[in-house]
Amino acid sequence: MFLLIGYVIILASALGTYAVHGSLAALFVPTEYIAIVGLLIGGFVASNNPSSLKAAVGGLAAVFKNSPYNRAFYIELLALLFEILTKVRKEGLMAIEQDVENPEGSAIFGKYPLVLHDHHLVEFITDYLRMMVSGSLNAIEVEGLMDQEIETHHIEAHLPAHLISKAADSVPAFGIVVAVMGVVNVMGSVGEPPAVLGKMIGGALVGTFLGILVSYGFVGPIASQLELKVEDGSKPFQVAKVVLLASMNGYPPQMAVEFGRKVLWSTVRPTFAELEEELKNRK
Repeated sequence: MFLLIGYVIILASALGTYAVHGSLAALFVPTEYIAIVGLLIGGFVASNNPSSLKAAVGGLAAVFKNSPYNRAFYIELLALLFEILTKVRKEGLMAIEQDVENPEGSAIFGKYPLVLHDHHLVEFITDYLRMMVSGSLNAIEVEGLMDQEIETHHIEAHLPAHLISKAADSVPAFGIVVAVMGVVNVMGSVGEPPAVLGKMIGGALVGTFLGILVSYGFVGPIASQLELKVEDGSKPFQVAKVVLLASMNGYPPQMAVEFGRKVLWSTVRPTFAELEEELKNRK
């Protein structure tokens, strides 16, 4: 939503101020638009492989979706971890074996649809719970493994933003290419009247205008939005990591989930009283 609002403001600012002293018709040069878009798409395809292209397209689709990682999601995540760790504390690690092996069919996971919908997060949680069930673990070694897995996930998730950002950086250069092509065309028509040459030169300069506008006004903001979503998407893994490690270090479930609550962004972090009330209501 904010991306579209920003686009409207950008267009209104660029075209509106120009329209005060010039004709918008002078900016309508279809061949320049086609050339800019074609060069952008061609350069993007040429510089990537099929897997990275697929990741970038998938990332573009996510830009227009609201982030699922809100306060309600994190309350569910903390409540889920609390219920699992409480069951472990009361009944032992073997009591959660079936929940870990089949989270989709688990009565515990089924209570938390927002978390269950995030397959990567559920896999992360169940993988480390499975390790806990399998035998004695060194918390320091597990923490190192978690850090590496989170870093790998972060790098993979950041790929679309990185690719789009590189594409944005290339668009002004493509605008210059289109402008130069227009100037070459003008130089081949030096015998035309000044009015005709002026229109041709103006059309050529539209290429530079479009390159800069598309880069910083349209493609660049998409990359920024994707980067924000990557940061949002990494936080649930950090919460799960902190809670599970706290449990492995001997802290009771209530204290372990409090560790997780403290690492949340302030904008989505429930208060201690809110979380405590939620945990009581879910018992």
